[in-house]
Amino acid sequence: MKKLLLAAAIAVIGSNVNAQETRFGVKAGYSLSTLKLKEDGQSESSDPMHTFYVGGLVEYKISDKFGLQGEVLYSPLGGKVEENVNEEGAFVKVKAKTTLGTLLVPVSAKYFITENLSVSAGASFGFILSAKQKYVVDAGFGLPGFELSTGDDVDVKDQVNTLNIAPFLGAEYALENGLFFDARYNLGVSNLAKDSGDGKMTNSFLQVGVGFKFGGK
Repeated sequence: MKKLLLAAAIAVIGSNVNAQETRFGVKAGYSLSTLKLKEDGQSESSDPMHTFYVGGLVEYKISDKFGLQGEVLYSPLGGKVEENVNEEGAFVKVKAKTTLGTLLVPVSAKYFITENLSVSAGASFGFILSAKQKYVVDAGFGLPGFELSTGDDVDVKDQVNTLNIAPFLGAEYALENGLFFDARYNLGVSNLAKDSGDGKMTNSFLQVGVGFKFGGK
């Protein structure tokens, strides 16, 4: 009996060790980012900004069904606005673009529906390293020779809070050779505007990409 119990204990320990697996990887992809302004009970969203992300990850699989994942990514997030303005009878088109150079640290819990397909939930902790704005005034609505620009990007880092927390939901499909495809939506909840009074500016973004995990089966 003692030998049977010992053999069973060894088998259980062995199965737990096999279930635990740590893999490292890299990933990159496309981001669709927007800024949302709330003030005086009203809200307005910017036009989407098409950008990218790139970085690395570590995945720790606790069991066949559950795992944890941490990442470090870089992405220039933000938003843009295009508006037609009537100034003393003269119509001009004003374009403004805000770019937030952001270091993202997403942390998530994963549930494996199958060996290849998983869903995840977590939060992305974004650290804004730079913040720049650029304005373009088009007095000719696209006609050559009528576009005016401020020139270089204007540094507005001192007007932006550093931390951008964004909870997210996502899904991933992985192939046996280590290649995977994933998508997630990050909902920004942090107020990025300094000294905004009752106003609030948030940054939300969609990420769709591809990556590769080393090791494993």
